[in-house]
Amino acid sequence: MNSSAATACYKFTVRSADEAATLIRERLGPGARVLSVRSVDGGGLSRLWSAPRLEVIAQVDVPAETPATEAALPAVAAPAARLPRSPRSLAELLRRCGLTPAVLNRLQLAPVWPQLAAAPLHRGLAETGRYLCHEVATHSPRAPFTRAAFIGPAGAGRTTALCKWLSGEVFRRARLGHVVTAEFERPNAPGPLPVFCEALGVPLAHYPASTQPATPGGFVYFDLPALSLRDPADHAAVAVFLDREAVTQRILVLNAAYEAGTLRAAFAAGRALAATHVVFTHLDEVTQWGRLWEFVWDSGLEPLFLSTGPSLSGDCEEDVLDALVRRTLPSSDDTAGETGDEPAEPAALLSTAA
Repeated sequence: MNSSAATACYKFTVRSADEAATLIRERLGPGARVLSVRSVDGGGLSRLWSAPRLEVIAQVDVPAETPATEAALPAVAAPAARLPRSPRSLAELLRRCGLTPAVLNRLQLAPVWPQLAAAPLHRGLAETGRYLCHEVATHSPRAPFTRAAFIGPAGAGRTTALCKWLSGEVFRRARLGHVVTAEFERPNAPGPLPVFCEALGVPLAHYPASTQPATPGGFVYFDLPALSLRDPADHAAVAVFLDREAVTQRILVLNAAYEAGTLRAAFAAGRALAATHVVFTHLDEVTQWGRLWEFVWDSGLEPLFLSTGPSLSGDCEEDVLDALVRRTLPSSDDTAGETGDEPAEPAALLSTAA
C-alpha cells in the first residue's frame, strides 16, 4: 500500500449481493475492496419469515491529506461509477452466478478455496464445479425404491413429479408396482394421475389399500395431500400415516420458482417430516439455478431429479449435479476470454488441497 494513503473500513447490512455492489460503487467508488460477506439472520421471531441479510465489510484507500470528515459516507449517493472491464474474482463471479451467501461462505472456508481463488478464472470455475459435485454426491449407488411417498406444499407439482418418476420406473427401469392416494382430513385432488396410471398399466388405489408391493422387487408410491406452511400441526395426519406404514423413503417436492423465504419454509417442513430425497420443479421458470446448491449441499437430502417442464413423461434431469454445474457456472470458453488465458482442462486442485 502507498505510504501516502490510509485505509478506512465500512460495515453495512443489505438485502442482496446486487444491492451491496451498487452501494459500494456509489458511495465508496471503484477502488473499494470487499473484505468479507456473511449472512445475518434477523432477531427474534422475525427470523422465521424474513430472508437473511448480508453483512458486508469494505475497505477503501483514503489519501493522507484528506480530512477524515471527507472520507465519511456522503449523505446523498453520487452517480454510479462504471466498473472497469478487468478480470473478476472467482467469488464475485460465483455471486453473479446466483450462489447464495451461505454457499459462498462455505466455499471460502473450505481448505481448497485458496487454490480455487488463485487459479485462472476458467480453471477456478471448473474446479469449483468438481468440488461441489464431490461434496454433494453420494458415494453409494441408490437402491431401488420400494415404498416411497411424494410430499410437498401446494403448487410444488407433487403429482406431476410422481408421474415423471413413474414413467421412468415403467419404461426405462421395467419395474412393476402400484400407487396409493390418501386424503385424511385434507383434500388431495388426483389431477392427471388416474388417467396416467391407466395409460402406464399401473394400478391406482385409494387408501385404505395395501401399502406393500404386490410383486417381488416391485414398488408402491404414495400421493399425499399438500403440506401447509402455516402450522406444523397441519402435518400431523401425514406424519402419523408415514410412521404407521413405515414409509421410510420420503421425497420432498419443491417449486424452485418460490421466493427464497417460501422455499426455505417448505424445505424446513419437509425436513420436519424426515424427508430423505428432494425434487425441484418449475425450473423452466427459473433463470438462475445457483441458489439450489444451498438445498443440496450438506442438507441430508439426496437430490432425485430436476423437473424442467410440464410433460408427465419427460422434461427432467436425473443427473442433478451435472445439470446444476452446467446451468450455474459459465463454461471455460466464456471465462477464458475475460482473463486472457486459453481454455485448459481442469487441473486436479482437489488432490493438492488434501
